[in-house]
Amino acid sequence: RNKADVPFLPRGAGTSLAGGCLAVGGGVMIVLTRMKEILEINLRDRYAVVQPGVVNVWLTQALKGSGYHYAPDPSSQGACTIGGNVATNSGGPHTLKYGVTVNHVLGIEAVLADGRIVQLGGPAEESPGLDLVGTIVGSEGTLAIVTKVWVRLTQNPQAYRTMLGIFESVEDATSAISEIIGAGIVPAALEMMDQGILVAVEEAFHFGFPLDAQAILLIEVDGLEAGLDQQRQQIVDLCMKCGGREVRLAADAAERQKLWKCRKQAFGAIGRLSPSYCTQDGVVPRTQLPAILQKIIATGTKYGIRIVNVFHAGDGNIHPILLFDERDPDQVRDVLEASGEILQACLDLGGSVTGEHGIGVEKISFMRKMFTPEDLKVMDQLREAFNPENRLSPGKMLPTAGACGLEQKHPSRRAAL
Repeated sequence: RNKADVPFLPRGAGTSLAGGCLAVGGGVMIVLTRMKEILEINLRDRYAVVQPGVVNVWLTQALKGSGYHYAPDPSSQGACTIGGNVATNSGGPHTLKYGVTVNHVLGIEAVLADGRIVQLGGPAEESPGLDLVGTIVGSEGTLAIVTKVWVRLTQNPQAYRTMLGIFESVEDATSAISEIIGAGIVPAALEMMDQGILVAVEEAFHFGFPLDAQAILLIEVDGLEAGLDQQRQQIVDLCMKCGGREVRLAADAAERQKLWKCRKQAFGAIGRLSPSYCTQDGVVPRTQLPAILQKIIATGTKYGIRIVNVFHAGDGNIHPILLFDERDPDQVRDVLEASGEILQACLDLGGSVTGEHGIGVEKISFMRKMFTPEDLKVMDQLREAFNPENRLSPGKMLPTAGACGLEQKHPSRRAAL
């Protein structure tokens, strides 16, 4: 029991982009990065057991040569921890085919708010009873502190075809996305970068991106060798049908790795464009990608803000990046306003205000727009069952979670910025 009546919250590597790892209202921060052991790798049963401080990419590195890997691959996988991935239900480029973190967590050991230690799930593929593992994954530390994770291991594909589709307009690129998915093709990854971010990425990595292109699609299909060339040709044909200039094929494994390095480190390259930036995370139905991109362009024009885009196009998960200088209070205000308008547009188009970054403190004000009072009441009752005194991660995720005003638009979102 928390005799001192002090709030406390878990923290991983601190890569959160929604302020979920910030002790905004004060309290004790429990940093889990020293719990960094890979406790077990069981290839026969296809699972591993890890502590929460294990960096995402460490597990895949430990599996190198085994024929298996850990599928969720956030762009920050070289720094983010699996405990943090569990907290936010992280995704990544390859989740279009392989799913997000919750699809790869078999079980967890967790410490409840009152100090009890429980194990939910485990190495078996199926566990009876309520799906409490699925409840805790994505709860952003508001229900329990995860201290051990059983994760599913995925067999490596036999072969890959990695393509770079080059387009004269963003509209043509988004049309190609809909055509590819509509044709029944499920790429392992389908990513989009616009002309604005291509400049920064090319300057950083010198891949040879065509800087006059308005958008590129990074498309990957994988699986058995037989049939992949047929899929590749079908994708090429669909891209060209939608106005693509050309579709390049990665010549070998080294070129494939460099392409993915460019994509996953795109956010780091933004520092070449601006002293500060704010990355947003929203979701729209794929058919609404042209509409949300037009809204992003219009919002940037309205506020005089340069916005570049890199996102998981296959599942409509957008990441507009707003460039500004945080030393200028007017620019900070405009970025907050512009971000709010973009996220509201995602809701208006039938989407969500987050795909993988979580709610944290940044987006608490949107919860009342996404959910009815009854919806939020049920969520609050669930939180109270795990965390009755509201001392575990208060002020996070739910507008009723004792945020003491932090759910108001500017204070919370400024904290996340």
